[in-house]
Amino acid sequence: MSGLLARYDALIAAGELRSDADQRLAAEALDALQAQLEVAPAKGGLLKRLFGGEAPAPRGIYMWGGVGRGKSMLMDLFHETLDVSAKRRAHFHEFMLDVHARLRAERKKESGDPVLPVAAQIAAESRVLAFDEMVVNNSADAMIMSRLFTALIAAGVTIVTTSNRAPSDLYKDGLNREHFLPFIALIESRLDVLTLDGPTDYRLERLGGMDVWYVPTGPEATAKVRELFYRLTDYPPEDAEHVTGCELAVGTGRTIFVPKSLKGVAVFSFKRLCAEARGASDYLAIARNYHSVIVVGIPQMGPDMRNEAARFVTLIDALYEHGVKLIATADARPAELYEAGDGRFEFDRTVSRLMEMQSADYLARGHGEQ
Repeated sequence: MSGLLARYDALIAAGELRSDADQRLAAEALDALQAQLEVAPAKGGLLKRLFGGEAPAPRGIYMWGGVGRGKSMLMDLFHETLDVSAKRRAHFHEFMLDVHARLRAERKKESGDPVLPVAAQIAAESRVLAFDEMVVNNSADAMIMSRLFTALIAAGVTIVTTSNRAPSDLYKDGLNREHFLPFIALIESRLDVLTLDGPTDYRLERLGGMDVWYVPTGPEATAKVRELFYRLTDYPPEDAEHVTGCELAVGTGRTIFVPKSLKGVAVFSFKRLCAEARGASDYLAIARNYHSVIVVGIPQMGPDMRNEAARFVTLIDALYEHGVKLIATADARPAELYEAGDGRFEFDRTVSRLMEMQSADYLARGHGEQ
C-alpha cells in the first residue's frame, strides 16, 4: 500500500488535484503520523508484555478550515493508505450516535459511570479514529465529550478529525458551554491543529457554475445531476456501478436507506424522502451526515399532497439550517411547487429558502454553519 504523500503527489501529477501549499503541509503531517502509527506496537503488544505498560499513542491531528478546502479528501487518503487494521473512519455525528447507543446499554447495567466502559469498548476496537466534520450542536454530546476523548487518548487511541471551525469556536454559545471547555483544552494540548483556509473553495469550484435546480424532470436533468454527483465526489462515472447505498441511523433502532452515498454526498428520490412516513429526526440525520444532497423527481404538489408538502418543508428546513448543498430535479420552479393546499402560507418560507440555497453565498457556506 503506497503512503498518503505518494498518493497525493500522484493525484497532482495526474491533474486531479492542484498544487496547494496548505494542503501540502497537511498531507506531510498526515503522512508523518501514518509512519508513526505503522511502526508503533498495537495496544497490548510487545512493550506491554515486557514492561507492563505501553508507549503513548502518537499525537492526533485536528484539521480545520472553510468548506471545500480539501479536508475530507485528505482524510479519505489518510484512512485508505493507513496500514493499520484497527482503524475506523466515520462521520462525527454517526460516531456520536453510536456512543449514545453504547451509553444507554451501559446505563441499563447500573454499574456506575458509563463513559469509561464505553471508551474501553471503542479503544479495544480501534487504534485510530478518523472523523469527518466535527461539529457539536447539542448539549448531550457536549456534556460527555471531554471525559470520553480523554479516556480514549489515555487508552492509546489516536484521533484525526476535520472541522469547519477552529477548536475554540466549537459549540460556540452552546448551552452549558463551560462543561465543554475541557474538551477544547484537550484538543489544543493533545492534537496538532492544522489550518486549511486557502483562497480556493474546491467543492464550490467543482460545481463549475452549473445550476443546482433542474426543470423539468427527465433524462436531461438526470444527466446534469449525475455529472454534479461525480464532480463533487471526484469519482469516475465509468465506475458508477460501484457507488453503493447504505443504512443511515436516524434514531433509536431506526435507519433510513440512502440509495447512493459517497464522500459526503447522498442521492434520494422525493418519493423516498417525502412520500413515506418521515419525521424531523430523519431529515436532521441526513443534514448532519451529508454536505450535499441530491433529490430527484420533486413533483408539482396539489392539495391532495399536503402531507408530502409538509414533509418537504421539514426536509428543507433541516438542510438549510445545516448549510447542506441541495441539488434537485423537479417538475417546477420553487414558487410553483405547491400553489394551493393546507400549509400553503407556510410553504412561502420554503420557497424563499430554496431560492437562497441556489445562491453563490449559500453554496459557499460551510456544512453545519447556521
